[in-house]
Amino acid sequence: MIKYLGSKRTLVPVIGALAAALPARTAVDLFAGTTRVGQELRRRGLTVVSNDVTAFSATFGQAYIVAGEDIDRDRLRRLLAGLAALPPVDGYVTETFCRASRYFRPGNGMRIDAVRAGIDRLELDPVERGLLLTSLLEAADRFDSTCGVQMAYLKQWASRAANPLELREPAAIAGPAGSVSCADANELAATLAGIDLAYVDPPYNQHSYLGNYHVWETLVRGDEPEHYGVACKRADCRTRKSAYNSRREAGAALDDLLGRLPTPWVVVSLSDEGFHNPGAVEERLSERGHVGVLHVDFKRYVGAQIGIHNPAGEPVGRVSHMRNTEWILVCGPDRHAVEAAVRSAPPPAVPRARTDSAPSHATGGTAAPRGGRSAREGTTVTLSPSE
Repeated sequence: MIKYLGSKRTLVPVIGALAAALPARTAVDLFAGTTRVGQELRRRGLTVVSNDVTAFSATFGQAYIVAGEDIDRDRLRRLLAGLAALPPVDGYVTETFCRASRYFRPGNGMRIDAVRAGIDRLELDPVERGLLLTSLLEAADRFDSTCGVQMAYLKQWASRAANPLELREPAAIAGPAGSVSCADANELAATLAGIDLAYVDPPYNQHSYLGNYHVWETLVRGDEPEHYGVACKRADCRTRKSAYNSRREAGAALDDLLGRLPTPWVVVSLSDEGFHNPGAVEERLSERGHVGVLHVDFKRYVGAQIGIHNPAGEPVGRVSHMRNTEWILVCGPDRHAVEAAVRSAPPPAVPRARTDSAPSHATGGTAAPRGGRSAREGTTVTLSPSE
């Protein structure tokens, strides 16, 4: 898989265990990104709808969520070998991402240009196209010269930038084949009747994933867009805006999404340092059912690891903290099922310790939501770490 801020690599076993412990057979990943969570849900036996507004996520979805046992893997290997043998082409990628910017060395940029044009010349079904494009993106990720996001590139070439392009066959994922959607999450939510579980991992700051990974979006779309700035971002990064990337609008957008979801089970993951207040989201979820809460101690994003520097690249300050807490909230109509799911979670997740001295595994609900609780509203499940 590609390097990806917010890929949930550490949380994947936890989310998979939660889903497996719940009475769910179908799931939707509303902000799928690299599809890492969707792949785990598929391995756990769920049929997954993988949704994201980016074209690169839909491509990963075709390769890892939709591709099934009917794929002709021998044909796929022949196609990859043919693409790998193409002569270099000095095209858009080489000019934009190797000369105007420095994401790749020119030799590799020309290989990318050749393979990308070669894919367009082939007669492919959507899954085959997704598999070939996924192979190309993952190859480019192995020799890019970034810190993992494409808001900038390194001033000095990364050592991996000299690696040659190698087209590898994307791994086959066990489990039932799912489907891919490329829709606004809030609009899609209301159409999900019949889906058992929704996984919600919304963007949490002002940086859109389109802007963070604009190179991958351009490679998949092959549209050679106008670009701007030192990072050569796609021009549509300025116009394809999301309420989730606005501090003033993010809370209302998530509230609207949770209100639209018809799925009986919901799993939400949130950082405690983003736009969303985990306590407020917990309160909102308690309006629709019983809520269990897990905490995961997490290393902060790559920017915090690098530190604070001036335009000359000199350190100018200290980062306030290097770790944060990821919240995982489980919500559903059956309190005992929620409790069992929370208990099933493996390390590094720990149940939030209860704050009362009562022997019961459940406490009263969170602070009363708007207008007070109705009869259908639930409680917040809080287990001690030893339970």
